Amino acid sequence: MKKIIFFLVLVSIMSCKQDKQPLLGDTEWQREMNANFKDATKSPLKAKDRKHFKGLDFFTFDSTFVVAATLTRTPEEKPFKMKTTTDRLPEYVKYGVVEFQLKGKTHQLNIYQDIDLLKEKGQEDYLFLPFLDNTNGDTSYGGGRYVECRIPEGNTIVIDFNTAYNPYCVYNEKYSCPIVPRQNYVSVEVKAGVKAFDKN
Repeated sequence: MKKIIFFLVLVSIMSCKQDKQPLLGDTEWQREMNANFKDATKSPLKAKDRKHFKGLDFFTFDSTFVVAATLTRTPEEKPFKMKTTTDRLPEYVKYGVVEFQLKGKTHQLNIYQDIDLLKEKGQEDYLFLPFLDNTNGDTSYGGGRYVECRIPEGNTIVIDFNTAYNPYCVYNEKYSCPIVPRQNYVSVEVKAGVKAFDKN
């Protein structure tokens, strides 16, 4: 009898281990993203999509998409209401302009601060960089993607496009997502970060 009980416990443990799949991803950021998408308390996925979720589709990490940009601050800018995918109009302010070289071209993008986020402890130096590029509508989401940055002490800011992610409304229409301003266009293929989401 004891042997039978031991065998059943062993089968149960082995079954649990098989059910627990390792988190996919080549980098710590990719694995963390997949962990958040799998976690029901953090995931933007609908329950039916989360049930079959095995991992996001990422471009392979490429160090050429980690750029040191020159940050020109624009302290005289006034807050404005940014358009979103819903009627919500959150307040942002243009913090500055970032200029960088990528694939032999010079690019300039506006970088923003979320006024509401400024009130949260630990988020005072958070910067929001939405962008469009030549992969949109093909290998990446048609509406563009987002990168998060932190305010540097000097005038050089590191932008890692390998951490570019999709707006949450890509996964679930209940989310209200800022629409990427047309002027924030990178005129090359940014093959880095999260790819387009395949619901099938």
